[in-house]
Amino acid sequence: MTDTIAVTEAGKTMADEKQSTNPSQIQIATGDEMSRGRYSNMMLVSHSAEEFMMEWVLNSPSGTHLVSRIIVSPGHVRRIIAALTENLNKYENRFGPVRVAENTDHAFH
Repeated sequence: MTDTIAVTEAGKTMADEKQSTNPSQIQIATGDEMSRGRYSNMMLVSHSAEEFMMEWVLNSPSGTHLVSRIIVSPGHVRRIIAALTENLNKYENRFGPVRVAENTDHAFH
């Protein structure tokens, strides 16, 4: 089974696209497993001169597990940061500030 996901331009939400008279959408075919998404509660980032590696990790009582590894160019990292910043600002304007937990202890007790 394959699902189709509509993806908008970087930095735009689906709500923004619905208001636009000429939405830019890409249709992406994906399998059922991928369309369910993955949960991650920690991310590790490393880089070389040519690429950034983002490792999405699940820290759980049974240990730390790699959920996904994404490798992108430095230019794409800039676009990701811009899109996340724009969408976080829209989120906070609508729902209020996001509270960042001060505790850096990631261990389960």
